[in-house]
Amino acid sequence: MIQFFYENLPESVDTDYKQWLEDLILSEEKKLGEINYIFCDDEYLLKINQDYLQHDYYTDIITFDYVKGKTISAEIFVSLQRISDNASTLSRDYEDELRRVLAHGILHLIGYKDKTEEEEKEMRRMEDLYLAKYRDLKDQN
Repeated sequence: MIQFFYENLPESVDTDYKQWLEDLILSEEKKLGEINYIFCDDEYLLKINQDYLQHDYYTDIITFDYVKGKTISAEIFVSLQRISDNASTLSRDYEDELRRVLAHGILHLIGYKDKTEEEEKEMRRMEDLYLAKYRDLKDQN
């Protein structure tokens, strides 16, 4: 089950993303466990970064991995403020950037990495693949 929660923010994320994210997991031959997306602001996520990871910088996403075997479970914290800033900086649409980050978190849980240049290229390729699948899904409706 995929659930959306909000900390210090009004509810604002399209719930249609749940089916798309579940389809992403199933396409990768994994099983959906429990995934909680917690949408928050920069300060909330900075505090989590400091308290749990001992990092003192802003980020758009932090994922706590509870994967067991092929069952994908996690708590994924997402700063909507950081996504908005990044979209503006990168001249991207806010919703596209949000979907990219949502998919990115799931792809990490599935096993994709982005530490090396080669891994990062593969991660981007997979993000683009699933973003295109989302657009195709929307075009069918």
